[in-house]
Amino acid sequence: MFDDRSPIYRQIADRIKTEVLTEALKEDERVMSTNEYAAYYRINPATVAKAFQQLVDEGVLYKKRGIGMFVSPQAREVLRDRHRERFFTDVVDPMIDEALAIGVPLADVVRRIEGRDAR
Repeated sequence: MFDDRSPIYRQIADRIKTEVLTEALKEDERVMSTNEYAAYYRINPATVAKAFQQLVDEGVLYKKRGIGMFVSPQAREVLRDRHRERFFTDVVDPMIDEALAIGVPLADVVRRIEGRDAR
């Protein structure tokens, strides 16, 4: 379920973000409580609480006092925007730098991408 590559709270937060992005969790939908999540995955409730707090801080979840945590309106769009920006920063920009370094005209890169899109 959880791996050793990153802290469990971060893995929980990432899993919930993925569920929001894939619409397994929809906006204003209630998510499992801290205790429900902890019992289901057999982990410390404090770990879950830390993940939930991170998601609240990022605007992915919001709390209704006495009721629970819910997916924020626009959470999916906010997450998609962040992923798009990270895609350009982590993938496209280095690709452009490499193309320029080896003398590939950007027009050739664009043509190649458009050719893939036509398939």
